[in-house]
Amino acid sequence: MLAIVGTVPEHDFPLLCGRAELCSSGLRVEERDIDVNRGTPALLAAACLMLQTLGQEPPLAFLVGDTGLGHGSRRLYAYLAKHLADHAPNSMAFHYLQPDVDGHGRVLMAVQDLKIRPKLIADAGFMYAAKMSGQSPEYDLFTPDAGELAFLADEKAPHPFYTRGFILSEDNKVPSLITRAYAQANAARHLLVKGSMDYVADSSGVLATVDEPADEAMEAVGGTGDALTGVVSSLIDSGLEVHRAAELAARINRIAGSMSHPTPASQIMDLISCLPEAYELIKNN
Repeated sequence: MLAIVGTVPEHDFPLLCGRAELCSSGLRVEERDIDVNRGTPALLAAACLMLQTLGQEPPLAFLVGDTGLGHGSRRLYAYLAKHLADHAPNSMAFHYLQPDVDGHGRVLMAVQDLKIRPKLIADAGFMYAAKMSGQSPEYDLFTPDAGELAFLADEKAPHPFYTRGFILSEDNKVPSLITRAYAQANAARHLLVKGSMDYVADSSGVLATVDEPADEAMEAVGGTGDALTGVVSSLIDSGLEVHRAAELAARINRIAGSMSHPTPASQIMDLISCLPEAYELIKNN
């Protein structure tokens, strides 16, 4: 079972723990309909469709409302620390939460107390918290973009806001940033770096790159990186090795984007709806 942890940018959105499903009205968790445009809802929608395509059970969603002040995120950190033992996920994807070193530490301790250690994937705020707490090597996969990778590569930056300029200027030199992040023990066991070229790497260096198909119109569609994290998390949960899942996910996500015939008016669900066809095309070639 894949568990997905994240936030919804609504002030009055309650803390939910339940199976996520795609229906005619969009994404639904515990009988609550959720708009899918970007962020954790986009990740969840992609995971729902990929897991269904792979013949796996739907993801378990841990969600809470947070508009950026951190109150909801802190509630979710506390809930996970207390209740994670009630579940037995094979893998966990942590997404948009406000970085909180103490909350992260409590959740990681709860994960480590589970009888069987799940695969751990982190993006966005939880990835930041992992790096800030010095616990990056505990994770199986981080999914940063080039700017987030620069933060991982900066051993002195306590927060992404303070990434040093000379490191940020190297965003077109992803391999050197990967090397630097591993040298400082600030990277997960594997990296999937999202961008105009996607990189799969581990501590030995770059393992694979994916840069096609490439549609410029996709750059205007919010949530493509969130969908990619949903795809790779689903593939990992299905049993694929992490590096293989990362490369395959990058290819699937790009092909799905191309199949959706994107325009600047496209929405992320246009891409997500093409994921099963993209997977079948990859699987049969």
